[in-house]
Amino acid sequence: MFRILVVEDESEISSIVMKYIEKSGYECRLAENGFEALELFSAQHFHLIILDVMMPGIDGFEVLARIREISDVPIIMLTAKQEEVDRIKGFEEGADDYVVKPFSPRELISRIKVFLKRIYNYGDEMILTSGQLRLFTSSMKLFEGEEEIELTSTEFKLLHVLMRNMNQVLTREQLIELAFGIDYEGFDRSIDTYIKRIRQKIEPDPKHPLYLKTKYGSGYVFGGEIE
Repeated sequence: MFRILVVEDESEISSIVMKYIEKSGYECRLAENGFEALELFSAQHFHLIILDVMMPGIDGFEVLARIREISDVPIIMLTAKQEEVDRIKGFEEGADDYVVKPFSPRELISRIKVFLKRIYNYGDEMILTSGQLRLFTSSMKLFEGEEEIELTSTEFKLLHVLMRNMNQVLTREQLIELAFGIDYEGFDRSIDTYIKRIRQKIEPDPKHPLYLKTKYGSGYVFGGEIE
């Protein structure tokens, strides 16, 4: 199931938007300000964000800029402003679309569906498996048996690369290029931190991993077979 983050401080608007999103079959989370939005985004994986511009604390433009530093998740901005300069600013910061208040919830849902279908190609779900783990590549979800394991966007990208290259040793540099592209500006040693976090989530004993193993002096390898 696709998970959508709604960032909106006006309860009347957020309740209507969430109602339509959930009625359309998507999972929904609400953040009532920019700080809460960034906290939720760092803790969970979201497939799309509905982001209000005017909020207390930090505004939507600042939230957009911070998210774009680490993720290309599709973002639809909500705004009461109609000035062209505000829309241009949002697009320059990386917004994918704009909806001006007041808006039709049905129109918003239509735009959401277009983005999800175009970006995630959800009609062609592929499942990578190893032991009790199942990684759904289009809906970007991980399950151990029937229990879902929460992954951040970065964790999913790394795990996807590792499981797609099962039994193949990948260096940090290869992981970075395959998961994030050649323009990634982070340090290669940060991969070690992400690997540690993934192990905490998927390994029965993270100190003695069954799935995600270290090949000292070489890199990392995901053991097992894809069924």
